[in-house]
Amino acid sequence: QVQLVESGGGLVQPGGSLRLSCAASGIIFSINTMGWYRQAPGKQREMVAISGGIPNYADSVKGRFTISRDNAKNTVYLQMNSLKPEDTAVYYCYVGTPFRSYWGQGIQVTVSS
Repeated sequence: QVQLVESGGGLVQPGGSLRLSCAASGIIFSINTMGWYRQAPGKQREMVAISGGIPNYADSVKGRFTISRDNAKNTVYLQMNSLKPEDTAVYYCYVGTPFRSYWGQGIQVTVSS
């Protein structure tokens, strides 16, 4: 049974930091990419950061967010600094294999004073 367990979301003030984690288990295929997407109310889901080699970031988070992976633990992290209200969204963990992709259930990040 495939599980993607996300943690680390919550409420933070503007300028604050959060660290998201996503631990994947039960995936029998080799993992090519791991990353994060987000979806704000009324908007489409968008890529935030992907790690499949050289990390790729959305322009809106470059210089503020950092993605990292622990391949031994099949875990991906997203360090989010200098958070802004426009970063408020549900963040989804993504895992890509040669045969299919997997999504986490989503975790809420709210940036508000």
